[in-house]
Amino acid sequence: MRIVEAVKLKNFSKHSRFSYIGDNISSLSEIFKERINISIWQRKLDSKIRKEAEDIINLNSDLELSTVIYSKDIKNFLLSNVKSENSSLIYQDITKLADVFSNLFNIKKVSLRFGTLDYAMCPRFHVDMVQCRLITTYHGVSTEWLQHSKVDRTKLGLGNKGKPDEESGIYQKSADIEHLEEGHVALLKGESWSGNEGAGLVHRSPKVESAKEKRLLLTIDFADI
Repeated sequence: MRIVEAVKLKNFSKHSRFSYIGDNISSLSEIFKERINISIWQRKLDSKIRKEAEDIINLNSDLELSTVIYSKDIKNFLLSNVKSENSSLIYQDITKLADVFSNLFNIKKVSLRFGTLDYAMCPRFHVDMVQCRLITTYHGVSTEWLQHSKVDRTKLGLGNKGKPDEESGIYQKSADIEHLEEGHVALLKGESWSGNEGAGLVHRSPKVESAKEKRLLLTIDFADI
C-alpha cells in the first residue's frame, strides 16, 4: 500500500489532498481520512470474471441500467435485465461491492449504474457534486484522474475558456494524468462531502478508440443523488 502525497510536507495546508492506494479491500476505508480524496483497491480481476464481462458486452450492445436498490436484490435485478449465458461471478462481485459501499456509509439502498460504453461519457476533467462514488471497470480502459496538487482548479468548467484539457492548463504535462486499471475499485470523494468543498477529485472518462473497444462500467452512489 502507498499514500501518494499531493504536496511536499513544507507546503502542507488544510487544503492539501492525497490519494491512498492499496492491494486489499480495506484500502477503501481510507477515504474517511480528511485529506484523502481517492482511495484505490488495486485488485486483479479473476479470469472467469473477465470472461463473463466479455460475454455481457457481446450479448448487450447498448446496456444501460440505473436503479436505486438494496444489495440483496441486485442479483435478481441483473438476471432480469442483462442478457447473459453465465454471469454468476460478476453478479456476486457487484453485490459484494454494493454491500461494501452500504456498510462503509451505513446506508440501506444504493444508486447503481451498470452498462457498456463505446464513448467517453464525461470526456473533460471535472469534479462531481456528490459525497462519494464507487467506480470500477470490468472490461476496457478505466477512469483518469489528477492528483490534487497537479490541478489548476481555475480551469475547471467555464475556466477552460472552451479549450480542450490538453490546452487549457488544467494540468501541465501528460505524465500528470493518473489511470485506474481494469478491475481496480476506487472511492472518489466529491464536492458534497462535508469539509471537502474545493477539493473533490478531478477526473474524466478515458477516450475509447473505437466502438469495438467497449467498456463495462459499474458506479455506485448514495441513493439520494
